[in-house]
Amino acid sequence: MAIQPIDLQTLFSQMDKVAKTQAAQREGLALHQTMQGVELQRRTEAHIQSVNEAQNTGDDGTDKIRDRPSSRGGQESDEESEKETWEEASEQDEAESPFISDPRLGKNIDISL
Repeated sequence: MAIQPIDLQTLFSQMDKVAKTQAAQREGLALHQTMQGVELQRRTEAHIQSVNEAQNTGDDGTDKIRDRPSSRGGQESDEESEKETWEEASEQDEAESPFISDPRLGKNIDISL
């Protein structure tokens, strides 16, 4: 099927409309992307400038704050108190443990063949 000259005249006269339609579609996509970028920027700015709700930090919403002593002697006593609390916690764990531990466990080595 060959193209007749009259068909070419019709096609050429309609080419400007096709080009305008395609250009409008491309501009529409670019405009849509720009609008999405502006909306994203607006949301980001609103999020940055807003006051965010604090995370749940405890049962009653308050945290305990310990003051650290600034002198050297205070640091040593702080370390001693940490050791005491560690020992108390390990004693509680041992008391609450359902397993019985053998005091001889791990002390003897069997070297017989």
